[in-house]
Amino acid sequence: MEVKALQGDTIDMICQRYYGRTQGVVEAVLNANNDICHTTLLCAGQFIILPDFEPLVLDNIVQLWD
Repeated sequence: MEVKALQGDTIDMICQRYYGRTQGVVEAVLNANNDICHTTLLCAGQFIILPDFEPLVLDNIVQLWD
């Protein structure tokens, strides 16, 4: 999938917005977009390739103070 960056976006912000997490996906997005590895803020309107990921499955969730 390809998404368009908004003004002030960073790779981790886009990962959080589209994947709901950053752990394990930021690196894959950077690998899919070799041209953006040396910048912090993305240009508004810049297209970013987002690789497909399986949804994160959380097992053994511990509820404190049930």
